[in-house]
Amino acid sequence: METPSIVEAAQNYDILEIINRGFAYAIIIAGFLSIIFIFVGGISFILSGGAEDKIKSAVSTIRYAIIGLIITILAVVIVGTVGKAMGLDIIKYIDFGQVIETIKSVTSGDGGMSSSGGVQSLD
Repeated sequence: METPSIVEAAQNYDILEIINRGFAYAIIIAGFLSIIFIFVGGISFILSGGAEDKIKSAVSTIRYAIIGLIITILAVVIVGTVGKAMGLDIIKYIDFGQVIETIKSVTSGDGGMSSSGGVQSLD
């Protein structure tokens, strides 16, 4: 059985599908942001120039980002376990390729934009 896109689920008012995808996308975004902040903290640490307050700030950024990543991983495990018990299969939606496909389908099509990037000719 092929899973419908989030746009199709919204059009069909399939609330369970929308909830599943919402949880999955939130987990993906949280993990992505944690990794970004680890890099930001690392760059801040490198560029601190030995200033103690900047080093402490960079280390705390890295620390909190790692804690966020651990919480995200635990959320995947907990939501997956609880979801299976409740009949929700949220883990199958945690696919970065599917997220990109959804973004493309939402931004193209009937979004009011033409295929030329929003510029319409006056022909």
